Amino acid sequence: MPTEPVKRSFLISVLERTADLVMFVAVFARKCFSRPFEGRELVRQMDEAGSKSLLLVMVTGLSIGVVLSMQSRATLARFGAESVLPSMIALSVIKEIGPVLTSLVLAGRLGAGIAAEIGSMRVTEQIDALEVAALKPFNYLVVTRVLACMVMFPVLTTCCDVVAILGGFLESAVASGMHYKLFVDSAFESVRISDLVFSTAKTSVFGFIVGIVGCSMGYNVRGGTRDVGQNAMQAVVLSSLLILIVNVVLVRISLILLGG
Repeated sequence: MPTEPVKRSFLISVLERTADLVMFVAVFARKCFSRPFEGRELVRQMDEAGSKSLLLVMVTGLSIGVVLSMQSRATLARFGAESVLPSMIALSVIKEIGPVLTSLVLAGRLGAGIAAEIGSMRVTEQIDALEVAALKPFNYLVVTRVLACMVMFPVLTTCCDVVAILGGFLESAVASGMHYKLFVDSAFESVRISDLVFSTAKTSVFGFIVGIVGCSMGYNVRGGTRDVGQNAMQAVVLSSLLILIVNVVLVRISLILLGG
């Protein structure tokens, strides 16, 4: 049947992509601790991944907080539990919604950009020229970008959480006239330090996923500019999918280690 070769070709393609990504991670693990250490480029990439994504993250956080407050208020009011709204917003944002949505938004912005930038350098043979000149392009192009994502994802997630909780308070203040002290006291009454630390720290894993997938897709481009666009799209899809899958595993680990 004609569908059988198609299935076999798709399976082979998936296995090849998986093998390339595993090998790329192994090379990164080795190169990460080898000279040269590109400190200046690392700072530049942190600025690229961090400050230039801050506005997008803050808008995302504000939208999360306002919408979550508006959608939950009527439901909680039916059961006479409107007083737990601040606590629900804080727990939802800090433990899951903030980290996951921030990482997915950044995967769309940074994953495609990293893959396209490195892919363009590959097809124009700039990376080959650096390798011929013995300048170790892997350290300069890949290690710096992956580390920058790992460092900046928790920072941006914290900003998103703060803005989201602020958005929830603003909506509550407008809708019900809630005082800020009452909102803050109620919001953080049920939040544990362990919840905050683990939920924020796990975004460093998401940052590694976005960085390594984007760099792998760009570094292994074969062909022309059309392949660069396709790999950039695949980088966003694959990194987003891996973030959702890994998040399930990390949540299960947190429940085992920290309890409900």
